[in-house]
Amino acid sequence: MKPADKIRQAIEGVVGKNIDFVVEHPADESHGDYATNVAMMMEGNPRELAQGLAEKLKKSAVLGGVVDLPRIEVAGPGFINFWLKEDWLLSEAGEVTQLSDEYGKGNWGKGQIYEVEHTSPNPNKAMHLGHLRNNVTGMAVANLFEAGGVKVIRDAVDNNRGIAIAKLMWGFLKFAKKDGKETEDVDYWHLHQDEWQTPEDKGMRPDRFVDELYVKGAEDSKNKPVEEKVRKLVVDWEAENKTTWALWRNVLDYSYEGQAMTLARLGNRWDKVWHEHEHYKEGKAWVDKGIKKKIFKVLPDGAVLTDLSKFGLTDTIVIKSDGTALYITQDLALTSLKKKTYKADRLFWVIGPEQSLDLKQMFAVCEQLGIGKVSDFSHIPYGYMSIKGQGKMSSRTGNVVYIDQLLDSAKDEISKVIKERGFTKKEEESVSEKLGVGSVKYSILKVGRMTDMAFDLASSISFEGDSGPYLNYVYVRTKGVARKANDDKAEVIIDELSDTEKSILRWIARFSEVVESAGKDLAPNLVCSYLFELSQKYNSFYSKNPIAGGGRYKGRRLTINNAVGQIIKTGLKLLGIEVVEKM
Repeated sequence: MKPADKIRQAIEGVVGKNIDFVVEHPADESHGDYATNVAMMMEGNPRELAQGLAEKLKKSAVLGGVVDLPRIEVAGPGFINFWLKEDWLLSEAGEVTQLSDEYGKGNWGKGQIYEVEHTSPNPNKAMHLGHLRNNVTGMAVANLFEAGGVKVIRDAVDNNRGIAIAKLMWGFLKFAKKDGKETEDVDYWHLHQDEWQTPEDKGMRPDRFVDELYVKGAEDSKNKPVEEKVRKLVVDWEAENKTTWALWRNVLDYSYEGQAMTLARLGNRWDKVWHEHEHYKEGKAWVDKGIKKKIFKVLPDGAVLTDLSKFGLTDTIVIKSDGTALYITQDLALTSLKKKTYKADRLFWVIGPEQSLDLKQMFAVCEQLGIGKVSDFSHIPYGYMSIKGQGKMSSRTGNVVYIDQLLDSAKDEISKVIKERGFTKKEEESVSEKLGVGSVKYSILKVGRMTDMAFDLASSISFEGDSGPYLNYVYVRTKGVARKANDDKAEVIIDELSDTEKSILRWIARFSEVVESAGKDLAPNLVCSYLFELSQKYNSFYSKNPIAGGGRYKGRRLTINNAVGQIIKTGLKLLGIEVVEKM
C-alpha cells in the first residue's frame, strides 16, 4: 500500500469515511512528504480540529512503519503535514533494485480489459508527423495501463477502401508506367504488370513511392472527367471486379511494406489490425436495425439521420441519399466486433481532436443500438504537431514531414555528437538510432497531450536539459558509478542523511504514484516531468555525496544511485523509449 493510501486509511479510521478530503504532496518539500486538508472539511475551528487529529494520528498503528509519527505537524489554517520515516525511504530505494522493471507497477486496473486503438495509418500515403504523435501517445498510454494491472489489447484500423485509395490506384495506373506513357486501362495493366515501375526501379522506399503516386492521382482527379473514372474504380472495387482488386492489392502491398519499416523503428505493437474491407458492409445492417427500432429516421431523399437530442449532440447522417455508407456506419460495425471479440471493459480511440464530435456521435449511437454504453468508450485526443519554423503541412500537396525523415535527422545529429567517443561503427549505428528515436519520442511525450507543439530538433537531441539523451546520460552515469564501486554488499547505514540524500529518497518514493496518475489521467507527460526532476536531484546528490569513495555511507549511496538508474530505465520503457548502456 502506498504511503498516501496508508495516511488516508489512518485518517478515515479517526474521522470516518463520509468526509471528502485530499492527501497530496506539499509544493514545498520543507512542509513534509504529504499534507491533508481534512480538518478544513469538518465543522468547527480547522486549526483546533487539526491539532486534535494530529495527536490521534501519532498513535496510529497503520502509520507506524511508514510515517515518522513525531513529525505529524499542523500548519497554516489547519493543514496536517506528514514526514516519511528515513529508514522506510531507504528500504523503498532498496526495493527498486530488487523489483527491477516491476517497481512502480500497481493494481488499480487489475481485472480490467482495455482496448486501445492507435495510429491506424492510411495506406495511401507514407506516415507523417500526425501519425507519429498518435503512435507515441497511444503506445505510452497503453504501457501505463498495463503498469496498472490492466490487460491491454492494442489494435488499429486499416482504412483500405474508398475514394482516397482509388486515387492512389489511379496515380499508379496512370503515372507509373516505365516508358512514361500514360494509360488508364486496368485490364492492360493486369496483363502487362512488368511494364509498371516498382519502388526498387526508382530507388525509393515503398511507402514514399506510394505517397508520390497518391499526390499525382489526387491532383489529376480534380478534373471532372478523371474524377468520374476514379469513382468508377470505387464502384468496380465494390463489385469485386478481379482486375480492380488485383490493382488494389498491388499498391497496398507497397504501402504496408513501407509502413512496417517505420513502425519497426518506433517499436510499434498491435495485437490486431482490422481491415475495413472485411467489415464495412456490416455497418448497413446496424443502420437497418436502427430504422426498425425507430432510433433513426429516413429522410424524404432516402438518407438516414440519427436522433441524438437526448445526448445533447447534433444529428448526423449514417446513410447517404444514394445508399452509400459513411465512416460512422462502418465504425458501428467495427465497435460491435471489438466488443464481441475482446469483451473489453473500456475501449479507447487515440485520434486527433478534429474527430471529437464524430466519436461522441458514434458512441451515442452505439448506446442506442445496444452495442455498449457511452461510458464504455473514450476518445484520447492530442494536440497538433508541426516542425519549428515550418508552415502548415498537407499530404495532398506533398508538403509533409515524414516520420522517417525526422528520425533520420535526429539519428544523424546524435551520431555527430558521439562520433569521437570510442564506439565501433556498429555500436555508433545502434546507439545513435536508439538515442535518436528516443529523443523524438521524449520531446513529444513531455508536452501535455492536448498542447499543440512545434518540434525543435536541436532541443530534442541535446545532452543537457529536459531531453531523452540527457535522461539516458544520467542513467549511464549511475551504471558507471555502480561498476566503479563494485560493492553490492556494502552496509546500508541510516544515520546522518544529507539534505540531498533526503530529497532524492523522497522523490524516489513517489514513482509508483506518478505512474498511477499518468495512467489514470492519460498523461505520459507526468512521467517525463518526474524523470527530469529525478535526474536533476541525482546530479545534485552526485556532486555533493561521494559514492564509490563514500566510506561508511557507501552502501546507502549506492542504493540511491542504483535506484535512480533503475527508475530512469523503467520510466523510459513505459514511455516506449529504449536506453543505451554506453554514451
